[in-house]
Amino acid sequence: MSKIVLITGASSGFGKATAELLADKGYTVYGTSRNEVKHDKIRFLVMDVRDRASVQAAIDRIVDENGRLDVVVNNAGMGIGGSLEMATSEEIELQMGTNFRGCVNVCQAVLPVMRRQGGGQVVNLSSIGGVMGLPYQGFYSASKFAIEGFTEALAAEVKGFGIKVSMVEPGDFATNFTARRCNSEATAQSEAYGDSFRRSLAIIEKEENGGLKPEILAKKIAKIIEKKNPRLRYVVANLEQKLSVVLKHILPGNWMVNILRNYYKV
Repeated sequence: MSKIVLITGASSGFGKATAELLADKGYTVYGTSRNEVKHDKIRFLVMDVRDRASVQAAIDRIVDENGRLDVVVNNAGMGIGGSLEMATSEEIELQMGTNFRGCVNVCQAVLPVMRRQGGGQVVNLSSIGGVMGLPYQGFYSASKFAIEGFTEALAAEVKGFGIKVSMVEPGDFATNFTARRCNSEATAQSEAYGDSFRRSLAIIEKEENGGLKPEILAKKIAKIIEKKNPRLRYVVANLEQKLSVVLKHILPGNWMVNILRNYYKV
């Protein structure tokens, strides 16, 4: 039988590319979006990952229709650009609630199902921004750092139940994530941060818009799902960004901060 796969945030970007690829490979793929979506190959469900009741209802429907759920790809996410100092409570809640607590909500809903059926697989989308704190994307990085710690702990806790856990750390990719980023107007208008923020944002957007195609990440996720013993962590990025991850782990902290300041012209 084909595996039953759930991909959150599947209406665009990484989620859509991955869902379409897996469907073409013969998997039964459910995708989620906050709005209704129709697709020939993907079975879309309306879900808001921040709403635990919404998440549980979607999981229940998948299990009712198939009797099981084999793979979950936690992809739903968004970004907010701006200074840490000027982030509002609402912006922080939106960023952390979507990226981190959304991932937690889905995992907590699917783990009982996977334990009962004797196994399953969880793939959480982190980011290179979850390995190093990116200037003017601080709460985005914080949400991904949280996913890193959560996923490491989760892998240890559920391995005995036959549940495989991995995380993917993408670098810059050309998706609609850039256009959908919510940027802080207060930061842009700030005498203290405004000029620096605009310089950094121009670099960030240029790198993203010139980044890799989302189909590359989709192929990597498909390979992870097909592996008997997948690794915990996969970096999917260009060579320069892969090198930056290596440097993060070997250079003194202050050196890395200065490298990031110079790169992003902070």
